[in-house]
Amino acid sequence: MRAAALYSAAGTLLLTTLAASPAGGTPVTGGAPGVPGTAELRGTEVAVARARADGIDFGACSPADLPKAPSAVRCGTVTVPLDYARPNGKQIRLTVSRAPASQKDPRNSKRKVPRQGALVYNPGGPGASSMFFPLVGAVPEWQRLAAAYDLIGYAPRGVGRSAPLSCQDPKRFVMAPTASPAHPSASYKRQRVAQARAYARGCARHAGKKLRFYTSLNNARDLDVLRAALGEDRLTFMGASYGTYFGALYAAMFPTHVRRMVLDAAVDPDPEKIWYRNNLEQSAAFEERWTDFRDWIARHDDVYRLGDTAEKVQRGYDTARGRLAGKAAGGKVGPGQLQSALLKAAYSDSFWPSRAAALSAYLHGDPKPLVQLAAPSPKAAADAENLNAVYTAVECNDAPWPTDWKVWDRDNTRLARVAPFETWDNAWMNLPCAFWPAPRQQPLDVRTGPGELPPVLILAAERDAAAPYPGALEMNRRLAGSVLVTERDAGTHGIGGGANKCVNEHLDAYLLEGRVPGRRASCAPHEEPAVSAGSAAKKPRGASPRGVTGRH
Repeated sequence: MRAAALYSAAGTLLLTTLAASPAGGTPVTGGAPGVPGTAELRGTEVAVARARADGIDFGACSPADLPKAPSAVRCGTVTVPLDYARPNGKQIRLTVSRAPASQKDPRNSKRKVPRQGALVYNPGGPGASSMFFPLVGAVPEWQRLAAAYDLIGYAPRGVGRSAPLSCQDPKRFVMAPTASPAHPSASYKRQRVAQARAYARGCARHAGKKLRFYTSLNNARDLDVLRAALGEDRLTFMGASYGTYFGALYAAMFPTHVRRMVLDAAVDPDPEKIWYRNNLEQSAAFEERWTDFRDWIARHDDVYRLGDTAEKVQRGYDTARGRLAGKAAGGKVGPGQLQSALLKAAYSDSFWPSRAAALSAYLHGDPKPLVQLAAPSPKAAADAENLNAVYTAVECNDAPWPTDWKVWDRDNTRLARVAPFETWDNAWMNLPCAFWPAPRQQPLDVRTGPGELPPVLILAAERDAAAPYPGALEMNRRLAGSVLVTERDAGTHGIGGGANKCVNEHLDAYLLEGRVPGRRASCAPHEEPAVSAGSAAKKPRGASPRGVTGRH
């Protein structure tokens, strides 16, 4: 799934604020390729017992792990096997961050709140780090949870300093400007196929024999080792986006180790869709969300002057793409950088005002806001390349992918006729999986029976593009006893702890008291973003002009 770090509500809120027992359980076993087997099960038991005995020696955070961390936030490492089938073989260290529970009731400073243990968070990716997570305790929406829980972040295997994975020179990865044709020519396709082959070879060259061990199943096993290292008999976990997938794997593999689990912006765990079909469905959903954004711009034509219909806004976007193809803004922003900047608006409507303003300014003669938003940052190159490398390795290793380019060309050409905004860029991002040199796994069929697992809270926005809503329905069906809370007619990717008070009330009730609202519940949408500071009051969000489809 194409979902980068910090698109969850926790990450978005944080950025806004800063700008202002040993493994027993009932794990799934089996001998088929990619299915957790006896060797990996025993290896996990060994690693868990070792981690429980060793714990985590928390100390001051280094700038490399968490820059400018307050003194209350501490960092450490937990050791896990590279290969769980060989638990005494090569070991890798995962970095971990922690803020202890404040035990101070934010609503009553004289009241002491009982500590409930550790809350581990993963923001998705694959390839995203949650080392920042302990800092969200300063955000009002998270203060009640921060009072009751130690907030735990970590960098999964391959990410940051956790046995970092790389596939190419970071400077080459962020080279700009780049093209982004909605309907690429045959010659452009040949160029991108060659690049995908080279990228896959680069991953194998950099990682060697370690490449095959960057998988979702190993991420789930690592999570159980982290649980033990934290001294927790049962895990309280919140995962967003891709974090919901390996969270669901964890629930299926270690159901008796789950205390409470929140799956926010749940992806479709159907093994038939991991990951090729999921990405096609994601691209289709991005078209709907792109339309939502254009409709919003059109309703504010008096501010942005991009046209009073979505079609006129599209023409303005196409004009900008054409101009940038001829002359890059600031020498670094071409059609590819424009598309990437506006794609962020599909993840969260909090990005809508800044993206609309930048597009408007560019088309009216001022490229500076667009350059500021869209130009790649050399300082962030290494992190961006690392995230992409882990994303690619995990998704390519997790499941079979079509190895015939003709299949990719056929499927994406068809889809691009009706969903041109993101289809081909998403295809190019995933195309190295067609030429992947490491063995492919068979995805685990995630299912739990009645009573096997405590209630799991699933959160979803009806018009989420990065994790289309049918995936949340499928997750709800597969995890017996799970509860689905839906934000109607909204599309922000990751809604827990975000702008919707109703959603947050369900989240707090579940994590603080274990209360769930029944099998299904819904919340009215959060308010639309204001067009710009002081220029317009917020208005309640009405029904989308396109209606709520939820299926693509």
